[in-house]
Amino acid sequence: MRETAEPPRVPQTRPHAWTFITNHAQVLLVLAQRPGARVREIAAAAEITERYAYSILRDLQDAGYVERRRAGRSNVYRINPHLPLGDPVVEDHRLGELLRLIA
Repeated sequence: MRETAEPPRVPQTRPHAWTFITNHAQVLLVLAQRPGARVREIAAAAEITERYAYSILRDLQDAGYVERRRAGRSNVYRINPHLPLGDPVVEDHRLGELLRLIA
């Protein structure tokens, strides 16, 4: 009988303390995937505190990447995909390209 090789196992925990995607990018990705997400949900998905999520959202708003508006008692965040990424390695690319690539 011929044995089949099992696929490699994916570790359930991170093998290291760092990630390839920054917390700012993770917040943007959560907003792209769940436009109506509340800060509590954004923080949980990005595995950061709510306080840090608010800080990141403020950074993203100040830079123009995210717009915030009130909808009743909640905030609704909208991404501006047309802005450049602002990183010298990928300076010719727009935020929307990154979101399409990853999301």
